[in-house]
Amino acid sequence: MFARFTFVSMIKLIIWGIIIYLIYKFIFELVVPVSKAASQMQDKIKEMQQTQQEQTQQHTASQTKSTTAPNKDDYIDYEEVK
Repeated sequence: MFARFTFVSMIKLIIWGIIIYLIYKFIFELVVPVSKAASQMQDKIKEMQQTQQEQTQQHTASQTKSTTAPNKDDYIDYEEVK
């Protein structure tokens, strides 16, 4: 009777060990890499948004410079040919 109790306890211990190992593998092979990838994607999206915002600001700044009054030297006088 004592030997049977030990055998059942040993099987329960092995089953719990397997369950804990499977949970460990699931967490460190699926959950952790997915969370790392998600955080990297968020960082890249933020970088892209910042780059796009800088480009928009540069484009707006260049447009405001080009809309200023043109110099008199920029025009070429011409005579109409009849």
